Amino acid sequence: MKVLLTDHPWPDVSVESEICERAGYELIAGPIEARPCEEIDAFVAEHRPHAIMCCWAPVSAQAIEAAADLRIVARLGVGLDNIDIPAATAHGAWVTNVPDYCVEEVSDHVIAMLLAHWRGIVDFDRRAKRGEWNPASARLIRTRDRTVGVIGYGRIGRVTARKLARGFGVRVLVTSPTLLENFVIGTEVEPGVLVATIELMQLEADAVVLHLPLTAATHHMIDDVFIGACKRKPILVNVSRGGLVDNDALIRGLEQGRLSGAALDVVEGEPTPSRAVLGRHDVVVTPHVAFSSDASLEELRRRCTEDVVRVLRGDPPRHPCNEPRSR
Repeated sequence: MKVLLTDHPWPDVSVESEICERAGYELIAGPIEARPCEEIDAFVAEHRPHAIMCCWAPVSAQAIEAAADLRIVARLGVGLDNIDIPAATAHGAWVTNVPDYCVEEVSDHVIAMLLAHWRGIVDFDRRAKRGEWNPASARLIRTRDRTVGVIGYGRIGRVTARKLARGFGVRVLVTSPTLLENFVIGTEVEPGVLVATIELMQLEADAVVLHLPLTAATHHMIDDVFIGACKRKPILVNVSRGGLVDNDALIRGLEQGRLSGAALDVVEGEPTPSRAVLGRHDVVVTPHVAFSSDASLEELRRRCTEDVVRVLRGDPPRHPCNEPRSR
């Protein structure tokens, strides 16, 4: 059986190779960088694998149909927006992810970005390196006095909220469809963490953090209307998917003073996002690395490959994201 690794943004495939070879399967590794859809389609058609592992590369319906004996498409990550799940389901293939490998890293990244903004870390670093040594120019604020809105209260959102509330004494407002269905607005789900609507966040939050998947319903949810309803000039933090934010609306919100800044680990258009966004002094950007650490990457690679082996041996995956039709 063949396992096709479409892309791997780390320098080797030793973890994946060792697990596949021990199970008696052949690993075929593509390049480090994710290739365009048509190249992935051709790559799959050439090798006709039984399993596809992908990080950023798109796995289309055409790619899935090209692999007649395909049993699993395994995402090396959490989000699934680069996989045609309906096509995999119809084909009888599992779709899996590793939903909790980077909870600590991403939540830490959010806090680092908030502190970098509120404590002026990036701005003062830039100024000091230009020879501007002027402590009197500081206009900093106390973190403990802030209110942070967290949209999305899944695995990572819960930990982000907990770290902010317990570690820094921040008042945290959280929202998700499940929370709003099961709790009254204002319910304290953890100490310092309160259930809220998005509208309440827009009124009271000094920062808005996005912890939710990219779907048709959430695409460009941060638009002119959303930003226009924000009353406290919040900083926007996005560590989920770039497509959640309308870049043009973000720029207008910053230029009009409706947002105090943005901290983005993901930007629509990556890996070559708009220079109009990246070049702004009030935007801090990291290149989609919030998930990354030595520990998280080793765990991701191992657990994803082990799930592939599990399915190829005839067992159900540990983290199924669909219910494939029987063949």
